[in-house]
Amino acid sequence: MKRALKVYGEVLRLVRKLPKDSRPYYSKYARENFVNYREVEANDPKALDELFDRAYVHSTWVLKKYSVDQSAADKLKGICSD
Repeated sequence: MKRALKVYGEVLRLVRKLPKDSRPYYSKYARENFVNYREVEANDPKALDELFDRAYVHSTWVLKKYSVDQSAADKLKGICSD
């Protein structure tokens, strides 16, 4: 659970790097995904790792879409690969 909260917090920090008009959409999207998958950790740790990897890949895609330096997601990559 602690790792999931770190990933969620870092995703929200990345959302702040996006243009102002797109932030509400992506912060809501992130919250919905983390809420929808909150039970995964108890059932299947391997599935949780896959979700974290997906969070990283999706985050870098969004950063690229808005021409934000993808190195901003380096901290997220470290948390996801722990």
